[in-house]
Amino acid sequence: MAAEGSNGSAFDGAKDAFSSTFSGFADTANEKAKEFTVQGKDRTTEALDNVATLISDAANAVDEKLGAQYAGYVRQAAEAVTGFSDNLKGKDAEQLFEDAKGMIRSSPAIAIAAAAAIGFAVARVVKAGFPETGGEGVGGSPVAEPTAFDPPASESEAKPKG
Repeated sequence: MAAEGSNGSAFDGAKDAFSSTFSGFADTANEKAKEFTVQGKDRTTEALDNVATLISDAANAVDEKLGAQYAGYVRQAAEAVTGFSDNLKGKDAEQLFEDAKGMIRSSPAIAIAAAAAIGFAVARVVKAGFPETGGEGVGGSPVAEPTAFDPPASESEAKPKG
């Protein structure tokens, strides 16, 4: 019976060690996710500001060619993009996570479609990063099919020289 008690405490000790290790990994993953979210937010807001500037510049061209009424529509679009960028700048990572959770809860079909589209885009980017060899190796030489063992053609090849 003493052995059962020691096995139980050993199990509890292992369980506690696993739990604390897993908790450490979860905390690290959470911190990394927050860092990446902030970096992504910064890049996104910078890109949105650039788009707003481009739209605003286009409004001037539209004003010259089509008139003030159409330029006003373009300026409204630029203001909307700027407003969205400013709203995004004002949020921290936790608020962005909460917004994402709320969006997923309110419209899961859109969230699934967005995840599929993002996955497809990531797959295309990854695939584009690898050159297609067309069955050829480096330098255009053909790639040999892998085999388990290729014996030497003759005994002289099997013996080391020297």
